Amino acid sequence: MRVVTVCGMGFGTSLMLLMEVQAIAKKHGFAVDGEAVDLGSAKGKDCDFMVASGEIASELDGESVEVVAIDNLLDKQEIEEKVMPVIRRIAETKGA
Repeated sequence: MRVVTVCGMGFGTSLMLLMEVQAIAKKHGFAVDGEAVDLGSAKGKDCDFMVASGEIASELDGESVEVVAIDNLLDKQEIEEKVMPVIRRIAETKGA
């Protein structure tokens, strides 16, 4: 499955989020490919879901995939609690 992580500039926060999502997924036995991008580049990206800060996520309301909003980007537990249900749901849908 593929995730796009989004921040204002496309590096730093989004790259940190991507690495954290991939680590969490791997811990639970899932492989997640991904890309860290800025808000302008995120719209219309081909992916299974997106992850962004709450502020950025509100800018992605029109996307065709689920957008996971993270309130505290440093809270690994929050990221895991919000991302893992999405990963499990997508894996079930895809039969992975």
